[in-house]
Amino acid sequence: MIIAADHPARGALAVGDDRLAMANRLDMLERLCLALSRPGVDGVLATADILDDLLLLGALDDRVVMGSMNRGGLAGASFELDDRFTGHRPEDLARLGFDAGKLLLRIDYEDAGSLDTLHSAARAVDAMAALRLPVFVEPFICHRVGGRLRTDLSAEAVTRSIAISSGLAGTSAYTWLKVPVTEDPDDMARVMETSTLPAVLLGGEIGGDQEGAYEKWRKALRLPTVQGLVVGRSLLYPVDGDVAGAVDTAVGLL
Repeated sequence: MIIAADHPARGALAVGDDRLAMANRLDMLERLCLALSRPGVDGVLATADILDDLLLLGALDDRVVMGSMNRGGLAGASFELDDRFTGHRPEDLARLGFDAGKLLLRIDYEDAGSLDTLHSAARAVDAMAALRLPVFVEPFICHRVGGRLRTDLSAEAVTRSIAISSGLAGTSAYTWLKVPVTEDPDDMARVMETSTLPAVLLGGEIGGDQEGAYEKWRKALRLPTVQGLVVGRSLLYPVDGDVAGAVDTAVGLL
């Protein structure tokens, strides 16, 4: 299992939101170090600044390290879907000796910025493959509601996003998928038949239903191509505040 700690600036902040809590860097680092110390946690996915902090703390010894690559699509911005690669470059990941990269691919059929992101994502997959580094593609079909971007987690939309991301670039030899559980978890078996690429489950937003999220993950983890979990806020900021307990329960699903 990988713990995700992408920077909170990527999402909108609201009073009481756990993303606002993530703005307290020292508290977040304490939670990350605790999560990384638990048995069964393989490593971390994060932006360069967070990984630098964890390296200085010695928390990444013998851990899988994944760098977050495209960070330009800020939530609420007019350019949100023109998601530029302003984080780790493939050459940065290779130079630092990290294990993999992650890119976010949000597609809105009504927003031309998605095409630029689609093109740059494909070239990033090519560059990672040239360096023989795995890249985890996190795809979503999106649309705007009242000016705000919403992700579509219907079976049809997730199926389409998997098909699009699987076909990116000149090779899929180093591509992994990072996919959400569909609105109806019973649809996941059919959805995951869309690609033979290995996949990990995205934890995503769970609201107050931590147990419900565990049950969704448990079912999806039984599928042949699903290889693990990449979970962030829902384990670092669990409803009951017990980080170690939340992480241990998630690891137990594997």
